[in-house]
Amino acid sequence: MSQGYFDGAMPRKVLEYYLSHAASGQWLFSSETLDDDIRVIVKTGLKFIGRAAGIWKGDGDEEGHFARAKKAADKVHAADPEVILQACIFEALYREDVEHVRIPAFVFEAFGLPVEDRCFHYDACLFPKDAGTWDVMPDISQLETQMWFYYRGVRYIDSGYEAFHMGQIHLYTGHDRGYKAIGKVIGMLRDYGKLHARRHKVLFDAHSHSLVVGGKSLLDYNAMPFTRFPLLDRPGEKLVLVREGRSGGGISPEGVYEESLPFLYEYDNWGGRDWWAYENQSYEERAWNQWWGGDQISWFAGQPEAERNKFLDYSLKWTAINNPDGFFAFPLMRGLGAGGDGQDHTYKANNKSDACPGGFSQEDQLKALLETGYAPYRVLGNPSMLNYGGNEEEDPETGVRHPEKVVVYGSFQPYVGATKYDSNSEITRMYYIGDGKYTFSFLMPFAGDYDFAISTWGTLSACVSTTHPFPFSGTGSMGPLHIEQDNTIVRVMFDYMTNKITVDMKA
Repeated sequence: MSQGYFDGAMPRKVLEYYLSHAASGQWLFSSETLDDDIRVIVKTGLKFIGRAAGIWKGDGDEEGHFARAKKAADKVHAADPEVILQACIFEALYREDVEHVRIPAFVFEAFGLPVEDRCFHYDACLFPKDAGTWDVMPDISQLETQMWFYYRGVRYIDSGYEAFHMGQIHLYTGHDRGYKAIGKVIGMLRDYGKLHARRHKVLFDAHSHSLVVGGKSLLDYNAMPFTRFPLLDRPGEKLVLVREGRSGGGISPEGVYEESLPFLYEYDNWGGRDWWAYENQSYEERAWNQWWGGDQISWFAGQPEAERNKFLDYSLKWTAINNPDGFFAFPLMRGLGAGGDGQDHTYKANNKSDACPGGFSQEDQLKALLETGYAPYRVLGNPSMLNYGGNEEEDPETGVRHPEKVVVYGSFQPYVGATKYDSNSEITRMYYIGDGKYTFSFLMPFAGDYDFAISTWGTLSACVSTTHPFPFSGTGSMGPLHIEQDNTIVRVMFDYMTNKITVDMKA
C-alpha cells in the first residue's frame, strides 16, 4: 500500500508524507502552462499542491471559476491520483466577487434557514466600519460570512480539492470569541468532506502557530511564512531565516494528542517588489524593508539562478534542523506582482522551454531536494520540545546547579540572525537536554572561517571555548569554526560540569 493512501482518516505519518512533498502552486487551476506544470509535479514527486485554486479579487465569473478549478483538478488526478490539491478562502472579500453570487439552496439548508432567492449580501459579511480593521476584511462572526465560507468550501470539495488554506485566520476571527463561528464552519466542511470528498477527508491550515479550543486543534497542521534577518556584509540582497515560535500542540482532528502539530513554511507573496523603495531608500533601509524591498517570493525570484538553488537547499535544511515538526512548501508557482514594466509576472519552477517560456529552471533542484528529504538533516536538529533552562537541576556529584541560560556566541552569529558576539542572545541560546548537557544546531549559509565560544548564564564573565576550556571573560579566547561548504549544518554540544564542547557538521 502506498505511503500516501488514506480514506476517511489520515494518521500523522500519512499527513507528514504529503507535507514532506509539498509545494505552493498558486492558481494552478488557471495556469496557461498547466500541462507542463503537471509534468513537473509528476517528475519531482510532489504530492501536495498548496493554493492551487481560490480568489483574491476580481475573478467575476463564478461558474467559470469552478469549471476551471474542476478541469485542472481532473487533469492533475489523471496524472497522479495521490496528489492533494488545496483551495484558499482568504481574509479579504471584494464586492465584485460576492454580491452577484446567488446563494444555493444547500447553503440555507445547511444553516437551518428558509431557502431564499437572493445573492450574498456583501456588506453583511464585513466588520463594522468603526471596527478598525481592513475595509475588505470579512467578519466570520457574521452569519452571512459563515454562509459564504461554507458555500465556497463545498464548491471546491465538489471540484476535487481536499485541503483548505484559510489565510490570516486570527484577523477575521477578531469578533469570534472562543472561535465558535470559524470552528462551526470548519466542522461543517469536515462533515461534508466525509461524505463527498475524493477520499472522504479534507485538511485545514491557516497562518497560525496554534488554534486550539478546549484542547482540540481546529487545524490539521499550522502554517506560516518564513521570518528573515538581512545581512549587510555580503554583496547583493542576502538574508538568513530566523525561527519564530514553535508549532502548538493539542488533540488533532484525528483525535490524537500531539505535543506539536506539523508545521508548514512557505515563501509568501503580498504585492511583489516595492519599486518606490528601490528608488528612494538607501541600501541599508531597503534591507530592513520586508525582504529587501519586496515580498518573499519576489525577493527569491530576483536572485540569480544559482543563488535560488542554494536558497532552496538552505530552506529545506533550515526547516529540518530548526523545527522537527516542520516542512517546507517549495515554490512551484507563485505570483510576483507587477514588475518594473508594470505587467504582472509569475514565478514557476519549470525549466524554461517552449512549453513554459517564463520558467525559472529549478525543477531539477526541486526534484533532487525532494528525493533527499529531511531525514539526513533532522539527526543534527534541535530538540522537539524547546527547553532552554536547567530546570533547577543540580549535578548529583557536587550539588552545583546547572545554568538557566547558556549561549553559543561568536562571529558566526549574524549568519543565523543574531548580533555578532552577543553572549546573551536568545537566537543562539542552547537547549537543555538533561544531565547538565546543552545543545544547539544552526545552519551556516556561507563557507569561511569564523569563531565561537560558550557563555554560561548568558554573560561574558564565564565563558569557555574549544581552545580555552578554562573559564575566561570576553571575546579574546574564542575557538575556531571552519565551514568548508555553503549551507553546512553545525551542532554544538556542551557539558557544563566538564566544559567539554563537541561540534558536529554536515553539508
